[in-house]
Amino acid sequence: MQRILSTTVLVGLLAATAAAFAITERLKLTKSPITGVKIVREYVSPAAHTTAAVRVRFRRADRVTATILDSHRRSVDTLAYRSPVRRGYLTYIWNGRTDVRTVPRDGTYRLEIHFESQHRTILLPNPLLLETKPPVVLDAGAVRPVLSPDDDHQSDTVTIHYKLSEDAHVVVFLDGHRVIRGRSSKPRNKVSWNGKADGKLLPPGTYVLTVGAVDQAGNRASKVQHVTVTIRYITLRAKRVAVAAGGRVRIGVSTDAKRYHWRLGTREGFASGRVLKLQAPAHAGRYPLTVSEHGHVDTATVLVR
Repeated sequence: MQRILSTTVLVGLLAATAAAFAITERLKLTKSPITGVKIVREYVSPAAHTTAAVRVRFRRADRVTATILDSHRRSVDTLAYRSPVRRGYLTYIWNGRTDVRTVPRDGTYRLEIHFESQHRTILLPNPLLLETKPPVVLDAGAVRPVLSPDDDHQSDTVTIHYKLSEDAHVVVFLDGHRVIRGRSSKPRNKVSWNGKADGKLLPPGTYVLTVGAVDQAGNRASKVQHVTVTIRYITLRAKRVAVAAGGRVRIGVSTDAKRYHWRLGTREGFASGRVLKLQAPAHAGRYPLTVSEHGHVDTATVLVR
């Protein structure tokens, strides 16, 4: 009798194993109800009012339940419950909150879709990243904070080096208006400013740039840095020079131009270098001294005694 029972149990186990194997093989041959997935927006932050979006392509019509799961496969938010879907594309949007409107922990989440008629549940491998902590601009500065954007390829831009607390895009503002948005998301990098705001070249002067950042989820930097830069084309170091008649005029010139034009009284010419050296007029009087390059001009007065 015991031998008959053992044989019966063995036969039952073999039959169950065969059935399970057959079901497994049939599932392998069954086409997936999802034919395509595209992550439209991977990052999400309720603080920045951004959302994550997943575009799913369904093979055929069904009723589905779409759920956001955390890294432990626990349900966080239900995006759709027994909702009818047609064959084709459908986009699911997650606002980064739970079913009860609270904000879960920062981390990786995934979309799970259950197909009611097909009795299948698929967990999409594509991650959705919840990130609510804003980036911090740790440091920013310009090695040479002077530019002369006159298209002579000499200091036409100023380079700003920066360091961020995480991967993010640097954003530079002038008086509240954005003038730069960095393409790179590396935490250490540099950007260049061409002296323009709203597409217009700014006049000579000193400007304070605010260096901020925005991360992949849209969170803006909680701590920024300020960089002071100067736009100048050509500047005389003094506004008045006194010299004896027929003597030597020496005056400093600040410019990046390799060559510039000068005019003193009725005489004129070209010069280069940081010090302009000219012979003073032979007669006493006040003479205008003008230097210019690429249409930019500065003046001083030469007092001949």
